Amino acid sequence: MTTPLLLLGAAFLLILANGFFVAAEFGLVTVEKPDAERAAAEGDRRARTVVEALRELSFQLSGTQLGITITSLVVGMLAEPALAQLLAGPLTAAGLPAGAVPGVGVVVGMLLASAVQMVVGELVPKNWAVSRPLQVARFVAGPQARFAALLRPVITLLNALANRLVRLLGVEPTAELASARTPGELVSLARHSAEAGALEQDTADLFVRTLSLAGLTAQHVMTPRVKVSALHSSATAEDVLNLTRATGLSRFPVYRDRIDEVIGMVHLKDALAVPAPDRLRTPAGRIAVPPLLVPGTLPVETLLRRLRHEQPIAVVVDEYGGTAGVVTLEDIIEELVGEVRDEHDAEGAGRPELTAALGEDGRPVWDAEGSCRVHTLRRSGLDVPEGPYETVAGLVAGLLGRIPAPGDRAELPGWRISVRQVGHNRAERVRFTRAADPLPDRAAPALLEAAR
Repeated sequence: MTTPLLLLGAAFLLILANGFFVAAEFGLVTVEKPDAERAAAEGDRRARTVVEALRELSFQLSGTQLGITITSLVVGMLAEPALAQLLAGPLTAAGLPAGAVPGVGVVVGMLLASAVQMVVGELVPKNWAVSRPLQVARFVAGPQARFAALLRPVITLLNALANRLVRLLGVEPTAELASARTPGELVSLARHSAEAGALEQDTADLFVRTLSLAGLTAQHVMTPRVKVSALHSSATAEDVLNLTRATGLSRFPVYRDRIDEVIGMVHLKDALAVPAPDRLRTPAGRIAVPPLLVPGTLPVETLLRRLRHEQPIAVVVDEYGGTAGVVTLEDIIEELVGEVRDEHDAEGAGRPELTAALGEDGRPVWDAEGSCRVHTLRRSGLDVPEGPYETVAGLVAGLLGRIPAPGDRAELPGWRISVRQVGHNRAERVRFTRAADPLPDRAAPALLEAAR
């Protein structure tokens, strides 16, 4: 009786050792490297050991696998026959034929040993490591590193054989997990964090929009030339004041003969600096400063630096040398946080370019300004095909193949488009209606949130 109990005691200790290696494996895989590095920088010696282990993660994981394999095999060798021997008496007393007792004892012993091994040696340490990655990694990194160092020759040999097989499959092994994230992965993380409540929705939206700036250019964020308020070089300082009163703007391009020939940029303060009696005699061109000209293909990140260090407003030039529009710091800020209004904006100027609601039949409805950018539609979940257009007005004209008229309709995959308002030979207000089945009521908050 004593020998089977000793064997079971040894087997249970090995199950605990197996649990340690499982915890080490999951702890090192799930821990966030930046968290470990931050703790190490604060003087945590165990965290420094974790960081060192993460630098050779493949080797350390091979060590945990070796430990799991050895302990699992030995547990089977010790526990199953010991349990079979202990169960022989009760099985015989239960009336089981003598010839069947050994076989049944082995099967029952294997099931009991496997159950304990699975729960104590696998699931408990795994769940612990997944729930507390840094805590577990700090606990296991030191002993695991010493075990791996002790068996380094064996682990290195096994790792080399495994890497050779992996290369035969066309994959190059790596020593550690990549801790960097692509923009797409960061966007996904932000959205999942918002859904889980770890981030405020507004914070997640701002983060996603900030990441999207890298793919935008000046032509994506500019005010198009048809909406630009500009002055001829013969206009006066008094005209600058009048245009400011009419538009609420303070800076205006000054052109020579046509808007494609911008020769300067005039500011309200320069017009105010002219003595009142001289304002009707002072040309705007005389008080204008040289304009900041940028190509439409200039990345927004570079554009932002130039606007901060040179001028807060720039003229966007197209590939033919003409004026495509103007762009300001406010345009870029609005790309991040949405429409920004102040006390100088004209009434109605703050109407959003894209708004979402539910139609009378329960289907999602989007109302878009003609000047709304196509990338804004895509970011809001509308499937817009690629094409030679930048705005909703261009999209509608491309789909219709002519100048639109009120009431015109077109189709996109899953959406119906109707032209609500036309002006200056372009669609000024367009409605997008989902053609699929109505959304359930719970979809409404998500739809409205997407439009923010």
